Amino acid sequence: MMTTEQHRRPAVGPEDGAVLLALARASLASYLGLPVKQSVEQILAAHPWLARRGASFVTLTQHGDLRGCIGTLEAYRPLGEDVAAHAVDAAVRDPRFRPVTARDYPTLDVEVSVLGDPEPMAAATRAQLERELRPGRDGLILADAAGWHRATFLPQVWEQLPDPRDFVAHLLAKAGLPASMDWTAGEIVAERYGVTAFADHAGQTPGREP
Repeated sequence: MMTTEQHRRPAVGPEDGAVLLALARASLASYLGLPVKQSVEQILAAHPWLARRGASFVTLTQHGDLRGCIGTLEAYRPLGEDVAAHAVDAAVRDPRFRPVTARDYPTLDVEVSVLGDPEPMAAATRAQLERELRPGRDGLILADAAGWHRATFLPQVWEQLPDPRDFVAHLLAKAGLPASMDWTAGEIVAERYGVTAFADHAGQTPGREP
């Protein structure tokens, strides 16, 4: 299992990763009609800290290719419930991909990212924002002032888009805004956040190093 701590550390530690990954896998396996060693309900009951509010994303990959990624930016429900729900959402409700099936399950890699609280960025222009970003550390939320367009990239996306200008351009496009746009103060609202991420790979026991 890999752990990645970036920017502000959320209220989970490395020892919690195996629990979160087991919860995500149990939720997905149960949804697909597969047997589980521990049910979602048993895991939630055994770990009371999962009842604390938290925001998470669950990312699924298969043979190195993305198969689904869904989450929330606001901590509005218990972390355990959030992770369990997003494991299923990422598998069958990401409109970019065909739904995951029981046949796919043994070859899926799972990553759970627990988000820290978003922090407003003071940058008034795109150039200032790109200078203030910390590649590899910052998750980023961009929204237009009216709130009609909004999108986020997790810090892990820096692995594919290491240049701040490319990172911002692709996030603008994801939000439905022109990738080349510049802005002045007040036109775009930017927030950054950190994550603690835990991942396991197909055939690997959660909580153990490969």
